[in-house]
Amino acid sequence: MDDFNIAHDRVLASGRLTLGLMTPLARQPGALADLDLERLAAKEADRQGFASLWTRDVPLMVPQGADGESAALDDPFLWLSALGAVTRQTALGMAAAVLPLRSPLHLAKSSLSLDRMTGGRFILGLGSGDREAEFAAFGIDAAQRAEIFRDHWNILRAALSPVAHERKALRDATGGFDVLTTPAARVPMLVVGSARQTLQWIAANAQGWASYHRDEVRQQGRVALWQSALAERAAGLKKPFIQSLHLELVDDPSAPVEPIELGVRTGRIALTDYLQRLEVVGVAHVLLHLARGPRSVLDIVEELGAEVLPHFRSPMARGAHEAAVPA
Repeated sequence: MDDFNIAHDRVLASGRLTLGLMTPLARQPGALADLDLERLAAKEADRQGFASLWTRDVPLMVPQGADGESAALDDPFLWLSALGAVTRQTALGMAAAVLPLRSPLHLAKSSLSLDRMTGGRFILGLGSGDREAEFAAFGIDAAQRAEIFRDHWNILRAALSPVAHERKALRDATGGFDVLTTPAARVPMLVVGSARQTLQWIAANAQGWASYHRDEVRQQGRVALWQSALAERAAGLKKPFIQSLHLELVDDPSAPVEPIELGVRTGRIALTDYLQRLEVVGVAHVLLHLARGPRSVLDIVEELGAEVLPHFRSPMARGAHEAAVPA
């Protein structure tokens, strides 16, 4: 299919493994991000040629994780709009909107608006939610989230499609009205995690599947399962496997890979080798979560851009990047 927006082509279907960054990049526990710093980091990521910048949808500050941290995150669409205003090439991704807690009509309006205002640079990742307290607060039965996810997905997919006959589900839901004019290109919709759906459902309905970091052998098995589901349910279409990776990049460029929770601690040389192995087994995009530490995030982004990204640029992408970077 060739009716997707620019973000899909650059991030998910470039023919090479691409790299993105989770934002905010430098937020301290329990604090709101420093917008000036995040804008600087986003501009540097754009200049260096990172494929994407992502953010999370966290409706309520519910404590989570071993440290019981409450995430203080701005509204994801407004946040991505701020980053979009200071970038030109980098795609903007949601990983992931909690679909059962959001009206698909409101979500469609925000997605179409952000995509239009950024020149087709938006990717919408969707999940089913994992904070029980949020469902109670929003008056949603958490036990019904899998069914709600599918129902909302169908309406949202119709609203984001440029194909006339696919928009019927939207008009059935609204009594014949659109949320915005028909988009020029399709906004890609990814499933993040399982979303309490079968892998076959994801293969048939999503434009890609995003999962979490695992050791290399297990991740190779996950990619194989995805390829099998695509062969069974996607009519031969190639759809990307995306994974997140928590990264603690150390100063020593030759430091070996050491496992950390949901990721690795390493230097840039071993990181490049590791990412190349992921590319070989079929990972299309890696979303980097930079670990908190003493190093400046601007320095880390610059090092990754200068030393790691060049190993994963196709000739076409390399030419576009060089043309965009001032001499």
